[in-house]
Amino acid sequence: MAAHLITDGVGLAAGYEGPVEETIEESGEILLERRGRAGVITLNRPAALNALNYPMIHAISRALDEWEKDDAVKIVIIKAEGRAFSAGGDLMEVYRTRGSGKPPISFFADEYRLNAAIARYCKPYIALIDGIVMGGGVGVSFHGSHRVVTERMKFAMPEVGIGFFPDVGGSYLLSRQGAYGMYLGLTGNRVGWGDALGAGLATHAVKSADLPNLLDRLVLDNEPDRAIEPFAIRPEWDEARFYAAQRHFSHATLEECLASLSRASGAGDPFAQETLATIMKNSPTSIHVAFRQIRQAAGLSMEDCMRMEFRIVNRMLVNNDFYEGIRATIIDRTSAPEWKPASLYEVETATIDSYFAPLAEGDLQL
Repeated sequence: MAAHLITDGVGLAAGYEGPVEETIEESGEILLERRGRAGVITLNRPAALNALNYPMIHAISRALDEWEKDDAVKIVIIKAEGRAFSAGGDLMEVYRTRGSGKPPISFFADEYRLNAAIARYCKPYIALIDGIVMGGGVGVSFHGSHRVVTERMKFAMPEVGIGFFPDVGGSYLLSRQGAYGMYLGLTGNRVGWGDALGAGLATHAVKSADLPNLLDRLVLDNEPDRAIEPFAIRPEWDEARFYAAQRHFSHATLEECLASLSRASGAGDPFAQETLATIMKNSPTSIHVAFRQIRQAAGLSMEDCMRMEFRIVNRMLVNNDFYEGIRATIIDRTSAPEWKPASLYEVETATIDSYFAPLAEGDLQL
């Protein structure tokens, strides 16, 4: 890691005369800067859609810890280079461990600690979310105090489609969205900026073209709400889809939700038909786990959600479906995974119970 001072104020608004202390990871995959009284994190792995790897997780964690203790840093901003904010974690790194007997549990432990740290951060944490944001990208952005989205933003938690589950605090985030969160978790469907703002996932929406000026204003002002307000807009959103999700996913059991969708689908409802078909393509085990996870999370703190997710991930890393999902989606690109079991109705309750059982070595320490 190298650190040096830049004194020309490049990229800052006119009138800013202070130095920029810039700390850059040698790999170039993440940039850590001090701009005025702001700590700025830039995800800089655009060719990989800013997929998060272990060094990036460590770098963000170290920076947040240092900036939290530094009275000169008043706010933290996270942004990204390229067409994606972050498409998630680096799944290929996970897949390479298959059969090694050493699943990368330490990566997930440290990632979950970072997610929890962001959620309880004592200073304003502003995520400028421009482009695709999924999985791990959600974990480093949507737990912050300010989630600023643009028209280029596409949000999704698509883990059930690869035999995984909505982790990185997805249980906490989606459970706070009620039935709409359950809909997003069980389908993995993408939503745009209007839907994210309308449902309460995002706190603000601005145009992508305004982000450079917004960044300058945040660095100069250090009062996020005041800085964002001149750029904030309210785009239209799909309220009909939101209320349809409320109607079908507010039931107490997965079976009741599926029955509701099935009845409406039989009556020719396009939303129900599309949604039911999507769920049925996803991993049956993941669907059951995600449903219980999101239901239970509604009564848990963020920290307890992360402990629950750590229990689940320990079991997922030795389960067939996760690696099969990565193979079918990313490696062979067949989009035809062979789930085991193959049907929602073949998944046994005892199997799902095992994902939530205490770990012999104890819960995640946060």
